[in-house]
Amino acid sequence: MLAATAAPASAPPTWSPQEPVVKPTPPKAERPTNRLAQSTSPYLRQHQHNPVDWYPWGPEALERSKREQKPIFLSIGYAACHWCHVMEHESFENEAIAKLMNENFVCIKVDREERPDLDEIYMGALQAMGQQGGWPMSMFLTPDARPFYGGTYFPPEDAHGRPGFRRVVEHITKAWREQKQELLTGADKLAAHLQKVLAPVLPAGEPGPELLSKVLGQSRERFDAEFGGFGEAPQFAPKFPHASELQVLLRLPEPPARAIVQKTLDAMRQGGMYDQLGGGFHRYSTDRQWLVPHFEKMLYDNALLVPCYLEAFVATGQADWAQVARETLDYLLREMQHERGGFYSSQDADSEGVEGKFFVWQQEEVQRLLGERAPLAMRHFGITAAGNWEHNNVLVLGERAEAIAGATNQPLAEVTAALQAARTTLLAARAQRVHPGTDDKILCAWNGLAIAAFATGYRELGDARYLQAAERAAGFVLQEMVSEGRCLRSWHSGKAQHQGYLEDHAMLADGLLSLFLVDGDPRWLQASQQLLERIAKHFRAEDGGLWFTADDHEVLLARTKSVVESSIPSGAAIACRAFLRAGLLLGDEKVYELGLGVLRSNHALLAESPNAAPALVQALQFHLADPREIVIAGEPGDLRTKALLAAAWRAFPGEHVVVVVHAGNRDALTKLSPVFAGKEPIDGVPAAYVCRRGVCEKPITNPEQLGGRR
Repeated sequence: MLAATAAPASAPPTWSPQEPVVKPTPPKAERPTNRLAQSTSPYLRQHQHNPVDWYPWGPEALERSKREQKPIFLSIGYAACHWCHVMEHESFENEAIAKLMNENFVCIKVDREERPDLDEIYMGALQAMGQQGGWPMSMFLTPDARPFYGGTYFPPEDAHGRPGFRRVVEHITKAWREQKQELLTGADKLAAHLQKVLAPVLPAGEPGPELLSKVLGQSRERFDAEFGGFGEAPQFAPKFPHASELQVLLRLPEPPARAIVQKTLDAMRQGGMYDQLGGGFHRYSTDRQWLVPHFEKMLYDNALLVPCYLEAFVATGQADWAQVARETLDYLLREMQHERGGFYSSQDADSEGVEGKFFVWQQEEVQRLLGERAPLAMRHFGITAAGNWEHNNVLVLGERAEAIAGATNQPLAEVTAALQAARTTLLAARAQRVHPGTDDKILCAWNGLAIAAFATGYRELGDARYLQAAERAAGFVLQEMVSEGRCLRSWHSGKAQHQGYLEDHAMLADGLLSLFLVDGDPRWLQASQQLLERIAKHFRAEDGGLWFTADDHEVLLARTKSVVESSIPSGAAIACRAFLRAGLLLGDEKVYELGLGVLRSNHALLAESPNAAPALVQALQFHLADPREIVIAGEPGDLRTKALLAAAWRAFPGEHVVVVVHAGNRDALTKLSPVFAGKEPIDGVPAAYVCRRGVCEKPITNPEQLGGRR
């Protein structure tokens, strides 16, 4: 632990074991509200009735801390976080604990999804203290916001090997009063450490194929050969999706890489982490077998997994993976899209105060609802009388329809129809339950990921609903959350706020490029170009890397610059890919070089620990594939154009850019980029132009000739 403080975990209790009787608290609606009632963040508003004197992060709280020389208690979480709810109920709704907090600290509550800059800094501090990161994050800061002690979830009293939060508060209060200088000295050392590690200076190098040499080996070291997925042996739990890493492996030529992807995608799809009724993925699996999930659903997980499953479907033809992608996109359309087109952030793990209650089943309920179809459904979804989790059934993919048909000597068509009818009935019954809460704020970055997912869904599945969803989301975000080419982070109740971060600009720019590649609308390419120009102006570091915050952002404890991936790809990695793709589409080598600059500045990391930044490895793979620009000149409704387009998508599936130019977009595209100039049908016949950095081969009018180039 770098901060100089005695750990509260080892301090003796300072209160009597006989606690005073606390009167029952009235329902939240009857309690007075605090400052968080004015917030547009659903997570902060969840805490508006706490007796804690919460502040949102901002000048008012920071200035009060300095004025009164009180330390800051900083609590960071998010709306779908189960343990955030637990700590709120146990500690932040406790009048006695709240009184201690209010008397001795300035208490600040932060939504990590709105302020990822703060989350990254203080998560780095927590890990530097030798602790495992997670949420809720509970940090104690000096009045100038330097951390000196922290943790994640604390129970109200000592339990499960964790110090009680009451004791932590009392211990820190005593230490601040009696050992203040020691705490300040430790905070200085920790702040200096963070400023160094969160903005590393790495030796540069040219990105070559040798940087891919360690990828498969590092994945194998963490791969669970028995159940799929990645983790630390021998427990291999909890397990997270790792969509970016799976896509990297899928693009490697070695057969063992594809075997890892096959095993993992099948295991995730078959287990309880996948919502077998409603589609979409929960946050992670709590166990090695992918059986019991942490039931929250995040927009970003589902937006990242859709392209992953679709790329695997294209590579292998495995129809089940296309079904997973389709059901996940349908879930997002059904439950996560605002009426104006933007996508919500997450859905809670809890309903009626119980984790997973919305999603689990009792055998008796299934039998009552399904009648004679129940036995088939119970085999299919793995339902038993005893249950598979806390006397309940988390639905899994047990026996497939083919196996059931063979075992019961029933026609496959009848079994398939019966299972589909059972699924429809169960889903309708589940819809009558009390739903988990939805965090309905709209985040720019995550919507960029969703736009890319729906664009990919349209490209590979051909469902026009997915194109419409991507276009509506893109239109909404550009209208409501972008001003003069710069993003705002969050939108809720008609108001956009918080200066956008690198990931907001990068993920939106990249999502717009993905949309442009399937509908050819020049406005998406133009908007992406503007966003990338702002990234180059406000986020670019001298070494070619990219800062997390802009050059005119609020000054914080540290300005971070990292491509290491956490639950989502780094903004730098996505920006890198967007620069490369946009450079090709715009015919602009300077833009392409900006992407190469990110790769060069992170050469050392890619050489030693590529699996720490798999999305950046994807960008490297794009560059190393010697990508082409394929321009198809022809009217979109012409069957010959469609045939060329389908052949181009098959022949150039990933590391290339394919665009249709036609009478409706030719003039606008030609003004944006020389790539589209002179690309015309040949004697009225649609033609494909295969080019490399603006140098084009003879146009092709035969789809078979184009398809044979793969």
